[in-house]
Amino acid sequence: MLIYLLRHGQTEYNAQKRYQGQRDIPLSSAGAAQLCRADFDPDVVYVSTLQRTSQTAHILFPTAKLVQVDGLKEMCFGSFEGRNFIEMEKDPEYQAWVQANCESSCPDGERKADFSDRICRTFAQLVDKALAAGEQRLVILAHGGTQMAAMERFALPRRDYYDWCGPNAGGYVLDAKDWTEKRVLYLVKTVQYTKEAQ
Repeated sequence: MLIYLLRHGQTEYNAQKRYQGQRDIPLSSAGAAQLCRADFDPDVVYVSTLQRTSQTAHILFPTAKLVQVDGLKEMCFGSFEGRNFIEMEKDPEYQAWVQANCESSCPDGERKADFSDRICRTFAQLVDKALAAGEQRLVILAHGGTQMAAMERFALPRRDYYDWCGPNAGGYVLDAKDWTEKRVLYLVKTVQYTKEAQ
């Protein structure tokens, strides 16, 4: 089985480098215009409950049934959401978080380790379910953090969390041939569903 693990298209927050986390920010008009239909038509696409994932999926996979999965949501950045690093460079809580390599809890938000555990638990359940059903392909369209957490935990070759941050409307194709026995996925290729990438 092949797994497509994709990121949503660009939002205004992405363009402004703001932490959007679990804020329900839509695609920007420019971000939507950049997207193009994918080169295959899955029956089902799993998305998070945040609208930017469904909006992207409707353009990439217009015939697919979209199934919302709350556990795929982006990390909650708490009081950092809506702001960018320039606005927070003198904020002592933000400085402390950055100095801790962003591993500590965000004020009123999630700790990266807890976020990663949530994503990986949800992701593994979807993979197990698809394999048990004999599916040939699993498509998950969520967030940059979703990609980074799942790829760091399960993907070969091994890379650091932040090295797996894909571009908007981009992502990874993974081979699940050894998933049941070894709980690993093999990177097959990267994909990008924007007009300039075609």
